[in-house]
Amino acid sequence: MRIDILTLFPDSFSYLDESIIKRAKEKGLVEINIINIRDFSKDKHKKCDDYCFGGGAGMLMSVQPIYDATKSVQNENSKIIVTSPSGKVFNQSLAKEFSKENHLIFICGHYEGIDQRVIDIFEPEKISIGDFVLSGGELPAMVMVDAIVRQIEGAISQESLVEESFENNMLEYPQYTRPADFMGYKVPDVLISGNHKEIEKWKQEQKILLTKKSRPDLINKN
Repeated sequence: MRIDILTLFPDSFSYLDESIIKRAKEKGLVEINIINIRDFSKDKHKKCDDYCFGGGAGMLMSVQPIYDATKSVQNENSKIIVTSPSGKVFNQSLAKEFSKENHLIFICGHYEGIDQRVIDIFEPEKISIGDFVLSGGELPAMVMVDAIVRQIEGAISQESLVEESFENNMLEYPQYTRPADFMGYKVPDVLISGNHKEIEKWKQEQKILLTKKSRPDLINKN
């Protein structure tokens, strides 16, 4: 898979050189390129924003630099994603869906967002990571890339994917490691019993209990 991220702030993406994503890149499972939109500005000062027609607070990212930056990497297999609070909410199902694409292009908005003509021309999929507003699309892009790369075959073990939260609309069960007793807070006896049947039963029960308590809306999807 190839992922191109178009942004005004390329230095924001150092996180994508760490942990699971770094190993996936080293294995050749994913190629991630950070594209500086300013490099495509025709303004002598590399300006990429301007005042909104019709007035309003703040500045809007201009269509020309985004258009040229997108065309520089777009091909017939490209799926374009714009990070936007007006888009559909990102979830595990979308992470799986996007992980099957050959090429993803993320356009990161900033300031008051991007010129509507970018949307009209490229007809991208608009995606939000939640009902709140951030200063730009860089953080949402990183969140989505992390979730997507995890779903690429070989990035992490298949067992880890099966046990993760949101699989089968359930949250993951509580987990523990050494020491078995920390300041009187003890690991449940069943987990150190060696009885694999009872351990599996406990895990399934805990999934249901935790999901009902913390995310009852997920239970209703089953």
